[in-house]
Amino acid sequence: MILARLILGLLSLSPMTGYELKKHFDSSINHFWNADKAQIYRTLSQLVKDGHATVTTIAQDNYPDRQEHHITESGRQALVEWLGGDVTAHTPREPFLARVFFAAELDREEVLELIQSRRGATQEVLDDYLSQREDIDMRAAADRRSFLMAATLDNGIRHAEAELEWLDAVAEYLP
Repeated sequence: MILARLILGLLSLSPMTGYELKKHFDSSINHFWNADKAQIYRTLSQLVKDGHATVTTIAQDNYPDRQEHHITESGRQALVEWLGGDVTAHTPREPFLARVFFAAELDREEVLELIQSRRGATQEVLDDYLSQREDIDMRAAADRRSFLMAATLDNGIRHAEAELEWLDAVAEYLP
């Protein structure tokens, strides 16, 4: 359900093809949600079936026809209901933490390698988020939408920074 609401949110910004939605996922909300192309297309199909989106076929010369999706009034209402609904705490499912939980089965050096590997991956993610953030000044955001979009990126940055700090502490105090 969350993926469907995220897609409705993106369609509320502008009509898009499935390909364009995937590009937006990868460039604007990947710091808190990701989806592969197949998931996006399946969900789009369901949104059309449920009446939350429509699809318009646009003929193109020398290219396949464009299947552009538009949010409907019903879809906009579903999005608004979801936005205004109850907010619950999220219990994360983090495969890396499962590995750390059972890592006592490894030698100390292997655990440190695991930690360093994750540290490198997290640093890459942080660097990506920081490069996205370079041109954004939340205080100068022209509108609420821009401010809130930047705020979610800031959240991703803070989580990555906190994870790096935690990884350093684990490596430092590992018996």
